[in-house]
Amino acid sequence: MHSIIFLIFRRMRQPLLTLVLTYSVAILGLTLIPGQDDAGNTWYMDFFHAFYFVSYMATTIGFGEIPFAFSDAQRLWVTFSLYATVVVWIYALGTLLSLVQDKMFQRALTASRFAHRIRRMREDFYLLCGYGETGSALAHALTERDRSVVVIDIDANRVNMLQLENLRQYVPSLHGDAARPLHLLEAGLKHPCCKGVVALTNVNEVNLKVAITSKLLHPEIKVICRSDSHDVEENMASFGTDYIINPFDTFANHLATALQAPGLYLLHRWLTGGRGCGLAEPVYPPTEGRWIVCGYGRFGRAVYHRLQDEGIEPVVIESMPEMTGRPETGFVLGRGTEADTLLEAGIDRAVGLVAGTDNDANNLSIIMTARTLRPELFVVLRQNHKENQAIINAVGADMVMHPSAIIANRIRVLLGTPLLYQFTSLALHQDDDWATALVNRIRQLVGKGDPVVWEVLLDSTGALAINEALEQGRRVSLGHLLADPGRREQSLPALCLLLKREGERNVLPADDLVLKTGDRLLFCGRNSSRRRMEWCLQNVHALSYILTGEMASTGWLWRRFRRDQDRGGSGKRQVPDDGKI
Repeated sequence: MHSIIFLIFRRMRQPLLTLVLTYSVAILGLTLIPGQDDAGNTWYMDFFHAFYFVSYMATTIGFGEIPFAFSDAQRLWVTFSLYATVVVWIYALGTLLSLVQDKMFQRALTASRFAHRIRRMREDFYLLCGYGETGSALAHALTERDRSVVVIDIDANRVNMLQLENLRQYVPSLHGDAARPLHLLEAGLKHPCCKGVVALTNVNEVNLKVAITSKLLHPEIKVICRSDSHDVEENMASFGTDYIINPFDTFANHLATALQAPGLYLLHRWLTGGRGCGLAEPVYPPTEGRWIVCGYGRFGRAVYHRLQDEGIEPVVIESMPEMTGRPETGFVLGRGTEADTLLEAGIDRAVGLVAGTDNDANNLSIIMTARTLRPELFVVLRQNHKENQAIINAVGADMVMHPSAIIANRIRVLLGTPLLYQFTSLALHQDDDWATALVNRIRQLVGKGDPVVWEVLLDSTGALAINEALEQGRRVSLGHLLADPGRREQSLPALCLLLKREGERNVLPADDLVLKTGDRLLFCGRNSSRRRMEWCLQNVHALSYILTGEMASTGWLWRRFRRDQDRGGSGKRQVPDDGKI
C-alpha cells in the first residue's frame, strides 16, 4: 500500500500542484475584482463563495452567478478561469489514466491486493515456489484434497495462466522472485497458517535460497525442495531442509524395486498414484543381461549406477561426454538414434534399453530404432515435457520417467498423507509375496475402482467420539473403528495399513488392537468407507451403537416412544438380529 501511495503522489505531483495553483489564482481573482449588487453598491466576493463558484464552474455545471449578477470584469475573469481549469483537469485526468495503465503501478496494485488476501487467510496453506509442470500438478493434487495453496513464480505468463486453471479452490498467486526474502514474506512465509514451503523451480540455487530463507525466518516450518544436484542436496540438508527430492534418484530407486520385487513396485505405484491411475499390470524388468543407457546426464548417471548396484551390465551411449562426464566402464560415442551406434553398443544381445536424454524427440527415435533391431527389449523412457503425453503413450514404453510427475506425486503424498510415505518405506523391507498378497487383498476390498488412502488422528478434533470414549475408560478396538455404523456385524470395505503410536509403527495391525488417544492410523479402501467411518469417529451415538448394539434416544419423538415402552416394562430396546436400524 505504501508503494501505491508513493507512486500516485510521485506521478500526480505536478498535475495536482498545477490544479491547486490554477484554482488558487481563479479564487483569488474573484475575491479581488469588484462587483455590484442589486442596489448598485460595490461588493467583493468572499473566499467561501469564490471557492464554491470555481468548484462548480470547473465542472461546467453552471448554476449561475452568485450571490449577484457579475460585472463585465468578473465575467471576463470567470471566462479565463473556466478555460484554465478545464485544461488543467484534462492534464490531471490524462496523467491519472497514464498512471493506471503503468505496468509498475499495476504490479504494485496487484501485490497490495495479494498481500491483503494473504493477511486475511484463516486456514492452513502451503507456499509453492515455482508454477511449472511440477507446481501445476501439485496445485491440482492439493486443491483436490481441499488444501489451500499460495503460488509465487518469476514468470508473469505462468502466473496469469494460473487464473485460467480449473482448480477446485482459488489459489492466490504472486509474480515475483522466490529467491528474494521480500517476496517470500509477501507470499505469507511468516503467516501463522503457513504450514510448509515447497521449492519447485528448475534452478537449484533458487531452491537452496528458498530453503535457507524459510528455515532462518520460520524455523519450525516444513520445507520441501527439488534438487537434481548432490552438492546442492548436501547444502540444503545442512540447513535442516525436511525433504529433498531428486527425481532422477527417486526413479532409479523405483527401477531397483521393480528389479528386486515387482509386487512391491506395483503396490507403491498403486497406493501413491492418485485418483484415476488404476491398478496397472506388473512390470518385470530383466535382471540379467546387457542394458543400454542412452544419455549420461543426471538421469542416465543415476540409472547407470543403480543398474551396477544390481549386478547388471550397463553400456552407455553419450554424444557429449565432455559435458556429462565419462562412465567408468567406457561408452559409445553417439546419440543412440542411429542403428550403427546401437549395434556398436550391442543392441543385438541387450535385454533392456533406457532412453534418457533431455530431448523427447530423440528418446522416441531411440526407442523406435532399437525396437526395429530387437523388438523384445524392455524399454524405459524419459519424458521431459507434459505436452508430449499423447506420443509418449503411443510408443508403449514399459516404464516412463517424468520428473515433474515424480516430484509432484512424492510431495502430494508427503503433504497429504505423510503416513503413506512411512508405510511405503516400511513396505520395502517386506518380500514380494507379502506385497502381492496385500495388492490382492486391497483389490478385493475396492473392486474395480482406485483405493482411497486417508489418515485418522485420534484426538478431540479428528475423532471426537472415539476420544471421549477413551477418556471415559471404554475399550475401543480397531475392529470397532472398521465396523459399519449401519450394520455393526459387518465391516467396512477398508483396511488399516499402518498405526503409529508414540514413535512406534505397526504395519497391518490386527482388528483386536486396542486404540489409545493420540494414535495415528492410515486406512485404505473405498471412498464410501471413509465417509461412513466419520460417523464412528465423530458421532457418539453411532459409536455407542457399534460398542453396545443399542440405539441411543436422540429426538423428542423417539424419547417419548422410549418412555412409553419403559412404562410398559419392555426395558431397553435391543437392535434386531439382522442389524437393521
